[in-house]
Amino acid sequence: MSVVKPVGVLVMAHGTPRSLDDLPAFYTEIRRGSPPPPELLADLERRYLAIGGTSPLNERTDAQVEGIRRALTRRAPGRFRVAAGAKFAPPRIAEAVEALGRAGVGRLVGLVLAPHFSAASVGDYERRARAAADALGPDQGGPLELEMIQHWHLAPGLVALLAARVGDAIMSLRADARGDAAVVFTAHSIPARLVDAGDPYPTQVHESAAAISEAAGIARWSVAWQSAGRTADAWLEPDVRAVIAELPRSGASGVVVCPVGFVSDHLEVLYDVDIEARAAARDAGLDFARTASLNEDPAFCDVLAGVVLDVVEPARA
Repeated sequence: MSVVKPVGVLVMAHGTPRSLDDLPAFYTEIRRGSPPPPELLADLERRYLAIGGTSPLNERTDAQVEGIRRALTRRAPGRFRVAAGAKFAPPRIAEAVEALGRAGVGRLVGLVLAPHFSAASVGDYERRARAAADALGPDQGGPLELEMIQHWHLAPGLVALLAARVGDAIMSLRADARGDAAVVFTAHSIPARLVDAGDPYPTQVHESAAAISEAAGIARWSVAWQSAGRTADAWLEPDVRAVIAELPRSGASGVVVCPVGFVSDHLEVLYDVDIEARAAARDAGLDFARTASLNEDPAFCDVLAGVVLDVVEPARA
């Protein structure tokens, strides 16, 4: 009688420094080994200090992974082994792959905590995970086959969760700002050269925004980009702050920002949206609200468990 091996679920995220002391090494690694100029390092430290000194991303990721594990255990007891791996924080992707290999999994499913595909994000995670899976020796349970989930921005249940958050955010505005409020959906900007080469990322972000707006009954909405890298490359525009500054011209007196490209509270939400975008709204005379992050909401973790199950059991999809 053959033994059916469990399926390994590799949940991947960006990672963040544990303390400000780790910031120089973290920033250098992000820059592919090139230490940042002092002014860039000082500016990043200022941003972290503005949100309390550290980002909650690692803790949020841990909670999300645990939530996915619970959801999979409930829906398919004993079938899955789940491990977290980050690009820039321990445990690293290679460490998580090795742990799953040693746990005796028969295959790997790769899931990035980012809903839209870009070669610069999900594509990079896939390269790292595939290299780690291919490098496993027989004594580590490898090599392992990796099946990568490329995107999940329209996964069943996700649009409804985000539409409800948009509705709640609109209701948090002043009563006189709700009727003409604009909703701006944001995602991390990427270098424009990737889009010129055919990257589907901006198309998928627009698909998310359109689906959520339809579900929420929102007529006035747009897509903007945020958190562009400080490089010589041209990055996707318009920036969310520029979009917010123009909203009063269209008659809006309130704005809701929905960071649809992000799934948890971290620097790009807590600083770039809650501080910078809020300041742009204040300067424009607009009431401001931001949609609540998905974080470890059990309903969200169940959505991601369903995404995994649809890969393992294609007949479900």
